[in-house]
Amino acid sequence: MKTRAELKMMAKEQIRGNIGILFLVSLIIFAISFLAGLILSLIPAVGSLIASVIVTPAFTLSIARIYLNLANGQRPEVKDTFSGFDDFWTAFKTTFLVGLFTFLWSLLFVIPGIIKAISYSQAMYIVAENKGIGALEAINRSKAMMEGHKMDYFVLGLSFIGWAILGYFTLGILYIWLIPYMSATQVNFYNDLKPVVEEEPVAETPVAEEPAAEPVEEEKTEE
Repeated sequence: MKTRAELKMMAKEQIRGNIGILFLVSLIIFAISFLAGLILSLIPAVGSLIASVIVTPAFTLSIARIYLNLANGQRPEVKDTFSGFDDFWTAFKTTFLVGLFTFLWSLLFVIPGIIKAISYSQAMYIVAENKGIGALEAINRSKAMMEGHKMDYFVLGLSFIGWAILGYFTLGILYIWLIPYMSATQVNFYNDLKPVVEEEPVAETPVAEEPAAEPVEEEKTEE
């Protein structure tokens, strides 16, 4: 495993010379999301929710692909902003199930919810790299990948707090550089963990994710 310093150094090299296009991509996503929410807000109560469901999962997948390509030495293009829409359904199911499972665990307390959210954090990268993969399989692969590495991921996130605070005092200008820096670092973390997954993960269902449910292995034995 690479150290945090090594992952960050790689990220700085990857975003060097690409900040402009990465900022443009973020600006396009923000503008479309804002306009969709504004237009659909005319629908009472559920307009903004519909906008989020329509655009957020696909754009999340687009961002995952952009930074994965960046880590492989490919320069981002504006058209990549919409690449996630070619697999919208998988992106939607992955986002929905991650949210559902995290919510179920959060019913216990905040901490279990955070732990499970970290456990599922690699799912969209897995979808981005594996055309045709199912949402549940991507989530399970993420769980296998993060086994024993959740604290590493958590500490990696904490290491950006100082930059985030500094960005606040620059009226957000620093975020133009910070967001790509963080995103590239997270992709490097994912790429560093990929060799960890060497066995087929156990299928997961919403029932299996509920804290009170029996372990999946025991359920398969009873079957």
